[in-house]
Amino acid sequence: MMEERIERLREKIDRLDEQLVRLLNERVRLALEIAEVKSRLNAPVYAPHREREVIERVLKLNRGPISPQALEAIFREIISAARALEKPLRIAFLGPPGSFGHEASMKQFGRSVEYLPVQTQPDVFREVEIGRADYGVVAIENSISGSVAETLDMFLHTDLKICAEVMIPIHHHLLAKCRFEEIKRIYSHPQALAQCRGWLDKHMKDVPRIPVSSTSEGASMAAKEEGAAAIASRLAAEVYGLNVVREHIEDQSGNTTRFLVIGKHYAKRSGYDKTSFIFSVRDEPGALMRALERFYKHGLNLTKLESRPYPGRRWEYVFFADVEGHIDDEPMRKAAQELKEVCLLVKFLGSYPRAREV
Repeated sequence: MMEERIERLREKIDRLDEQLVRLLNERVRLALEIAEVKSRLNAPVYAPHREREVIERVLKLNRGPISPQALEAIFREIISAARALEKPLRIAFLGPPGSFGHEASMKQFGRSVEYLPVQTQPDVFREVEIGRADYGVVAIENSISGSVAETLDMFLHTDLKICAEVMIPIHHHLLAKCRFEEIKRIYSHPQALAQCRGWLDKHMKDVPRIPVSSTSEGASMAAKEEGAAAIASRLAAEVYGLNVVREHIEDQSGNTTRFLVIGKHYAKRSGYDKTSFIFSVRDEPGALMRALERFYKHGLNLTKLESRPYPGRRWEYVFFADVEGHIDDEPMRKAAQELKEVCLLVKFLGSYPRAREV
């Protein structure tokens, strides 16, 4: 009796699958019609504002039981597949494969793109600048360790724009091909080892910890050496054929890294936007206050403000600011114009959809 019920339910699922396949192909055909029009207008293939609109809309329609995270991941892949038929994209990220930069790239662009791992964050910028990659994904800050200095500095020397942002929760897992009891050494990035120190001291106190250049390099080494393990992401386990021996071994929960998508254009309004600037002020009392007043005057909220040494200019500094809103909004446009009147340098880095909270 129960087997008959299972069979009837499976038949219903099969019929729904038939409808889903038909509707997905119909959706892609409509997307390709839009792509043809965009091609005539010379508009970018990647439209972050529209993707954000689609995700927000389907999440509002959702009544469960599927989770918002799962539904977003499904639609990201649907969008990725349709975009690939329009134009295959190449995405540069800080490698090797299996890194958190790789994970952020896949979260934003899905699996229907070509991924290009590079060795440094500046290399990501260069690959996009010379056209070897269509877009790049770079880490900008971590909720525990702060900003990524080399990414901030690169924005002073590039014409590339920020067109999206991605938030990735950082979960560290113990990966190996052998059993837990057989692990003789652990490879990982020094930061990951530090973030798991408490767990390691408690459960693997006498096992040597060997620092390497990245968590994904550690996973690659663990895949090749008998008795070796790595602390890395679940994606690294998938890429290098490792088992998750212990999961979530980080000492502090809530660790999140913010990534930026860089390209040769910024995004149109989505209604959930953020704008980034670099500016510098005169070396005189009240200069920074006068600059910040431009945002306050127009009711704009700063979500990030950080100073960095101006490369090549001793004791001179620039400020990086993230502001809620879009450059095409009148308050932002006026604030940016007035900022130029009180600053030595103002550089618009891009307007883009804010990442959904993780």
